[in-house]
Amino acid sequence: MSSPSLDPTDTQIVAMLQLNGRMSQADIARALEIAPSAVLERIRKLESRGVITGYAALVDPAALNAQLLAFIAVRASSGPSDDKTSRLLAAVPEVLEVHHVAGEDCYFLKVRARDPQHIAEILRTRIGAISGITSTRTTIVLETIKETPRLPLPTPAVAEEVH
Repeated sequence: MSSPSLDPTDTQIVAMLQLNGRMSQADIARALEIAPSAVLERIRKLESRGVITGYAALVDPAALNAQLLAFIAVRASSGPSDDKTSRLLAAVPEVLEVHHVAGEDCYFLKVRARDPQHIAEILRTRIGAISGITSTRTTIVLETIKETPRLPLPTPAVAEEVH
């Protein structure tokens, strides 16, 4: 997809939805002083253009006993050109993200688990069982300072007090 440009109104709508994905179209319309039907039309266009790719609830990992966060660098003998390896890594439920990276490693994974033993089990029985994986290097996160799904927007957006 090419980089879609956003006009100021679209940018404000995206900013509000990033802050609160459940914000009603009527509330967005009131904040922007435009008709609710215009908000609906703009949101539909943002979705069809692939600017808004979906909606999700953000869940506290501790509530699901997945409080341990780790990043795993993976090397594979076939290199990152092997689609099968990346699909198998992505299929591991605890793997939240799979990134093909430049450098010595082939993939960089973001993983959530119960505890260090769970990470060891994932490495041994799931990631290590994938044919062609030659090595892994795991970094356990001790404290998260910032973690957000919100992307920075190209122009100044609506203030955060709009909910």
